[in-house]
Amino acid sequence: MKIESLKLVYFSPTGRSKTVIQGIARGINHGTVELIDITTPDARKDPLETSENELLIVAVPVYMGRVPALLTEWLQAIRAHDTPAVSVVVYGNRVYDDALIELNDILAQRGCRPIAAGAFIGEHSFSSPEAPTASGRPDAADLHRAEAFGQKIREKLDAVPLADRIPGVTIPGCRPYRGDPTLWTVDFIAVSDACTRCGTCAEECPTGAIDPDEGYSTDPARCITCCACIKHCPAHARTMRPGPVRDASVRLSTLYRERKEPEYFL
Repeated sequence: MKIESLKLVYFSPTGRSKTVIQGIARGINHGTVELIDITTPDARKDPLETSENELLIVAVPVYMGRVPALLTEWLQAIRAHDTPAVSVVVYGNRVYDDALIELNDILAQRGCRPIAAGAFIGEHSFSSPEAPTASGRPDAADLHRAEAFGQKIREKLDAVPLADRIPGVTIPGCRPYRGDPTLWTVDFIAVSDACTRCGTCAEECPTGAIDPDEGYSTDPARCITCCACIKHCPAHARTMRPGPVRDASVRLSTLYRERKEPEYFL
């Protein structure tokens, strides 16, 4: 099947999902690639429309074993027309539970033809030098697997003449989905005197929870605990204060040290 272009959609507060989806795209090796970053609130204002001559790949992080709740409205507004689609989730070496099958189901409901799916590992958002979880991932080995996955996707497309001839894909998971995608409402960010008020944290926040006019404080009701503001701060002025999030980071580091490997389904 001839594909005219790739559409790479990613929600990636700390850059892990973006890195994985670009690795997959390298494996597919198509000349025309469109990057659609839906990380910021403004980027999620306009709906996406796709055709049967495009390949849509959507990559999101796993939150509480599910697709992030703040993405549901945008994803369910996609208008696809028999578009071959690939679902990708990135998780922090714990579990991806039903996030992958949930994302696959959403794309199918919006008019896509799911042809492949993958679960990759990225450094956990709670990871820190003191309590590392999947630190530095995706690493070179992960990206090698991502490129191999992309090559397999290309081979699957090349083997069929039309979108309606593409074999479907079986993905592990449960329906109804397990877990609650609603995140904690917790004030856990400490800002030190090292803050230079450069504005990076407010720019990188995927929910607009940080108001630069209010001393760069974080609104707990809008925060999704992605820790993008911590990881992107050039002055290292933002940290986790003692409490449930920092406690969770220690538990994750202790319980999920054993390396997990990417999985993909075709």
